[in-house]
Amino acid sequence: MQAIYAGGVNERVVTDASDTDEVDTNTARLWAEFTDPAEPAQRLRVDLTWLTSAYQCIFGQGCPGVYADRPDDGCCTLGAHFSDDADVARVREVANTLGPDAWQMHDLGQDDAWRATVPGDRPSDPAETTTTTVDGACIFLNRPGFPAGPGCALHQHALVNDLPPHTTKPDVCWQLPLHRSYRDVALADETEYVEITIGEYERAGWGPGGHDFDWYCTASPLAHSADDALYRTAEAELVELMGAPAYEVLVELCDQVMAERPAPLRAAPGGRAMLPLFVHPATVAAAAGSRTG
Repeated sequence: MQAIYAGGVNERVVTDASDTDEVDTNTARLWAEFTDPAEPAQRLRVDLTWLTSAYQCIFGQGCPGVYADRPDDGCCTLGAHFSDDADVARVREVANTLGPDAWQMHDLGQDDAWRATVPGDRPSDPAETTTTTVDGACIFLNRPGFPAGPGCALHQHALVNDLPPHTTKPDVCWQLPLHRSYRDVALADETEYVEITIGEYERAGWGPGGHDFDWYCTASPLAHSADDALYRTAEAELVELMGAPAYEVLVELCDQVMAERPAPLRAAPGGRAMLPLFVHPATVAAAAGSRTG
């Protein structure tokens, strides 16, 4: 996942409209829960179907973009909503080190002009801090033709300096396609624990506007093309989201799922295809496409 901006724009050409079709992800899933080894008052709830999928970000490698008229933006058309002051401070530290050779919009982003305050979706919602947009996309997005290459300037800075991208980018950007949520759970014996869920950042995660996307990656076979499972390729992000001890437990669970999983498509008597249970439907569709293509 850490090399998603290394290539040029749309190096992989989509030749068939069906390649970008999304599948219905409202299917049975395999979930696991376990106590956080580092914090007994927390429990992790993890979507093993998603975390063992073959998803990978394909920005610059055939990504159609969330809007059809801006295929080179990926999901950077929207800009980023910061989660808290620490999130803003992290990005500010990196932005202050970027020069015009690494950041196309450098001159427009000086003196914190890369961020903006916007009202909430409803009058009662607090204002939010976001990255500004320039000509229809995030100010940190280097466009095609820029000498340093297209893609997120913050992400490129991480790659050039051998840093994990989650240490340089807004939370919402590096967490995609993972989604973390919290819930307080009260038991009948009047004890409580915090439930931390790690799952798929689906369209719904973007709010009502997510339904307006022309295309979204996590449900598309086009983006389920990785050689390794997501829990492996997103190790750095998952460790940051759940902690190293919990990640070790997750790896054990996912390794077991992968070991017991049948082939993505196994021929049954009479030539009928049998779909394995609890495999992400987009991963199944991608495997079927590679088999018949």
